[in-house]
Amino acid sequence: MTATVTEFDQQWATFRTEREAWARQPLGWLSLTGLHWLGADEETIPGLPGRWHTDSENVYVTIESGADLRLDGKALTGSTVLTPGEGKPGLEVRTGERLIEVIRRSGQFALRIHDPAAPTLAAFTGIPAYEADPKWTVTGRFEPFEVARVVTTGAVVEGLQHHHTATGTVTFELDGTEHKLVVFGNHLQGLHVLITDATSGVTTYGGARRLDLSRPAADGTLVLDFNRTVNLPCAFTDYATCPVAPAENRLPFAVAAGEQDPRKEHTA
Repeated sequence: MTATVTEFDQQWATFRTEREAWARQPLGWLSLTGLHWLGADEETIPGLPGRWHTDSENVYVTIESGADLRLDGKALTGSTVLTPGEGKPGLEVRTGERLIEVIRRSGQFALRIHDPAAPTLAAFTGIPAYEADPKWTVTGRFEPFEVARVVTTGAVVEGLQHHHTATGTVTFELDGTEHKLVVFGNHLQGLHVLITDATSGVTTYGGARRLDLSRPAADGTLVLDFNRTVNLPCAFTDYATCPVAPAENRLPFAVAAGEQDPRKEHTA
């Protein structure tokens, strides 16, 4: 007897394929080999060209003659000023096949190193996840705030903060109990939530997982498919600076759905 492949199964398989491709990007999060915080004193970083330091607004790098360091495809020479945005994607400086992200987090500056030959990328075999189950697909209702709010959370790196734009709440019911989550993002870029639950730190990553929400209908209804709850980059590497979930989004029950902690052993 041949099992029937449902639309749910097909969509789940496509989603998992996309997630595996995300993880295998040559210069993605699994390619990280270092995170170096910079200070006011000029220093060299092992394995990187240049001498680096920072003040309260900029990063400065001085290039030795013949060193390979490129920004936007152009070789850097002499002294260069780099100004990454607070909490924004880093400026991308390249050396050989490697990528150096110059980032600013909570007023501090760092270099994040990507290497396509990183051992973590070479050793990657897949992202563990719970078996998909339609029972974890529920309908919720999005209620926008009259004015967007800034919600500040901590980070997996002590001393850092993340400032999120909260645009509303989503209310949903599961097993007869109503729950409400704070929603980040907007209708153009997409809405999402950061959550923890009773599996966090046990079978799933402890800091937070992310769930992207469907676009709300005219009456505010949308879909929360907890099967698609995914890990943040910090679940895979110590060199990320991910946020933790806001206090309002710490669910009291076990969301035994979505991605599991890739650094823990899991049984089928």
